[in-house]
Amino acid sequence: MEEFIVKAVELSVLGADITTYWLKSTDPAYLASLRSFAYRQGMPFSGLAIRDDLCQPDAAKRKETLQSVKKWVDAAELLGAGHLRVFGDRLPPGASEDQGVQWVVETMKPACEYAAKKGVILGIETHYGLSIQPGKVVEILRRVDSPYAGCNLDISNFRDNPYEHIEACIPFATHVHVRDFYGERKAPLDLDRVWQIFARSGYKGYMSAEYEGQEDPMTGVPKLVGKIKALCRKYSIA
Repeated sequence: MEEFIVKAVELSVLGADITTYWLKSTDPAYLASLRSFAYRQGMPFSGLAIRDDLCQPDAAKRKETLQSVKKWVDAAELLGAGHLRVFGDRLPPGASEDQGVQWVVETMKPACEYAAKKGVILGIETHYGLSIQPGKVVEILRRVDSPYAGCNLDISNFRDNPYEHIEACIPFATHVHVRDFYGERKAPLDLDRVWQIFARSGYKGYMSAEYEGQEDPMTGVPKLVGKIKALCRKYSIA
């Protein structure tokens, strides 16, 4: 993780988005040392990403998931990160979408109440299944009804109509993941068109380069970061 932070500095980005299952430990002493290391490099954490899926049909499992999210909210606070990605994706066989929305809301609402005390926003990712439907994401956020609930907008996970879906979600976005393709077929995504949507919406938050290309990441990531920087310069109001 320290090498990841140093690489972020070399790329001259404004923050690092941490995928937590790459952390070697969740011990508070280690997290505090990692925050100190990042501070000395001048590299803040834009957020943390966890695997927890809030769409759980079993009440006991929802309670367990809530406790896990709270644990990671504490970790985000310790690292100085203001955002935590969560999922709300997988409907079990036979369950309705309305049930899925209800399960996510039942977990996300108290999780946001806890996160509010720590100054951490929970962003539900547009990822798969239930949560790549903008209408369902918006319904969840409106029912949770918290300034600490948002959308971790991954622009590449929509299977069709990506620009329409991005436009529907961007008013609720609290963090953005950027790739230059979309859907299972990895069709090319017109990033200039996407940035026009960002500019019209007035989005000012972090944009995280999420690289899953075929090229070696050591050369592929700088290219993607370069595209993002160029588009930010082109469409920035600053």
